[in-house]
Amino acid sequence: MQLSLRLSAIAGLVTRGNRLVDVGCDHGYLPVSLYLDGRIPGAIAMDVRKGPLSRAQEHISQYGLNAYIETRLSDGLEALKPGEGDTLVIAGMGGPLMERILIDGAEVRESFQEMILQPQSDIPHFRRFVREIGWQIADEELVLEDGKFYPMMKVIHGEKKHISADVPYTLSEWFGGILLERKHPLLKEYLERELRIRNDILEKLKNAPNAEKRMGEIEEEKQAIITALEEYEGI
Repeated sequence: MQLSLRLSAIAGLVTRGNRLVDVGCDHGYLPVSLYLDGRIPGAIAMDVRKGPLSRAQEHISQYGLNAYIETRLSDGLEALKPGEGDTLVIAGMGGPLMERILIDGAEVRESFQEMILQPQSDIPHFRRFVREIGWQIADEELVLEDGKFYPMMKVIHGEKKHISADVPYTLSEWFGGILLERKHPLLKEYLERELRIRNDILEKLKNAPNAEKRMGEIEEEKQAIITALEEYEGI
């Protein structure tokens, strides 16, 4: 079956032979595709909403996979016990919501071998959060689909890192250390777009009252983007 570019990239990060748990499974396309491709022995597909879960169940039944893919109504990891899966996928949600799910489900979280995570917002903060809860980024991917960029990461167990809130984000936290190191073919386009966005914001803030603090923050972000572009281009 044909997955979207975003879901295909997520599927590509899942270790072959691992039992999958998909949180926020929507239509269940990911576990169905991975099972049909022989990549996973089974899966648990979970969603907090009955509608998407019902559609996922229909999709699973359509392919005759009820014995291999189970659906559960669950707020985050609530309906899961430790040890029920090897790979956890949480994708397509805001970074703060994903952080809450991983904090609330800490005991279950720690029983996974790996997590494939694709936050839609607050990505630098999320990359730092991952390190603070004792995981490390082992792989990263970036996809452009329908005009939107989707950064994603595979994380494995590491050491907990306490990082003070006033420490500025590193280039790796901003843009993905592995993406920068590998000079990912989409990263330059992503950085150039981010630079245009910051320049547009700065232009709009020029005449806005009491905007100095916000302008300073945007200027810092702009400088980080310029530094990342220089690193990418080997300047």
